[in-house]
This record gives sequence, C-alpha cells and structure tokens, in this order.
Amino acid sequence: MYLIDTHAHIYLQEFDSDRDDCIKRALEAGVDSILMPAIDSTTHEAMLLTESTYTQCLAMIGLHPCSVNETFEKELAIVREYLQRRKFCAIGEIGLDFYWDKTYTDQQFQCFHAQVELALQYDIPIAIHSRNATDECIEVIRQYPALKGVFHCFSGTYEQAVSLMDTHFMMGIGGVATFKNGGLDKILEKTGIERVILETDAPYLAPVPFRGKRNEPAYTRLVAEKLADITGLSLDQVAEITTENARQLFKL
Repeated sequence: MYLIDTHAHIYLQEFDSDRDDCIKRALEAGVDSILMPAIDSTTHEAMLLTESTYTQCLAMIGLHPCSVNETFEKELAIVREYLQRRKFCAIGEIGLDFYWDKTYTDQQFQCFHAQVELALQYDIPIAIHSRNATDECIEVIRQYPALKGVFHCFSGTYEQAVSLMDTHFMMGIGGVATFKNGGLDKILEKTGIERVILETDAPYLAPVPFRGKRNEPAYTRLVAEKLADITGLSLDQVAEITTENARQLFKL
C-alpha cells in the first residue's frame, strides 16, 4: 500500500528536532511521497534544503495568501525566478484567505490570478488555500478552463464539492475528516472519493486521536482509514484511488 501526503510543511521549525524520525514514521505508515507547499521567501530555503535531503519530499513554489501585502510583487518576482531555474510539482499554496484579515483583499486577488497564469505557463497544477473564501476561489478558477489543481483542506459544502468535481480540481482531504463535528463525512458519503487526494497540512490539523497536537505525514494513514470507514471501501482501495489521483494531478 502506498499513500501520498500531498500537503505537508515538514520543513518548518516544528520538525527541526526529529525530522529524520518523522520521515521514517511516514515510510513505515506507507507514505512514500510528501509534497511540500511553499509559504513565502522566509521559508523557501528551508523547504528546498528538506527536498534535497529527503528523496521522498517534493517542493511546490508560490506565495501563501496570508503572506500577501502591499509588497507582494517582490515575492512574486522571487517565485518567477525559481520557476525559471528549475521544475516544481505545483504552484502552491496560493489562493485567498478572508479569515484572518481582509486588509489586502485586492492584492490577494491580484496575486492569485498572477500565480494561476504562472501555473498555466509552466503546465503545472495549483494547490489552493481557500479559508473563508471557497466560493471566491471557485469563481477565479472557472475563468481558466485548462487549469488543474486541488482545493487544499477542503471543508466546504456539498454544493461546493459538486462544483469542484465539475472542474479539473481535486478535494484535498486531511485530519478534518476525522473531527466529530467536521461535517466532511456526510459530504464524502455523497461524493465518494473519485476526486479526492490525501493530505495532512502538517504540523497543523492533526487527525483524531492526535487532534490538538503536532500533525505529521505518517498520519495520512489515519485519514485514509477514516475514508475507508466513511465510504465502505477497503483501506487498500482508498490508497489506490487517492494515490493514483495524486500521481495524475502532480505528474509524479
């Protein structure tokens, strides 16, 4: 059985004391690939060092919406420079976040569109962060019919899930699916997992029974087990479907 954690910030300082062990635990749990979304230029170096150290880890590049401010063009220039130098598995994580602060709403939209255009230019998918902004992100991607990607940490409604499944986009499902009142179980009962890929968002959003503690890629298996429970599929079937989805999307 092979699982892919399609979204983990394993390069962050929360893993500095035991990153080697964390990778070993992931492999023991059947997680053979870990995709790392970028945040901004303050963490690119750590991310790329992690990628060069561990063959299981693959980097994305992009500017997180929470890092967007009036100087976002400088950050975008750095993203463009990286793309000119080497390949990445995706542009991410990018998108809109209207949960923490709406001060730079216009800039977030500008940055989102600019990075979507980069993804199309380089023929790679995007990983979307859409906190309190799922409808707005759907409106953006509908303007680009050829665009492919994933709504990371999907936690929207059934109607939003159906809208995504009408596009080239996947739902990124992680620890929230295990939360008692998360609501994802009822949505996934209806949609199935044909458009689902697995993720952790480590070190955040750890699944039950580790909720509230540091998340890590090995816990991808717990998400897969929950999906098997929700859908009635076997664990091997969940692994096969979600892993193939990830491989196709990210051209692994």
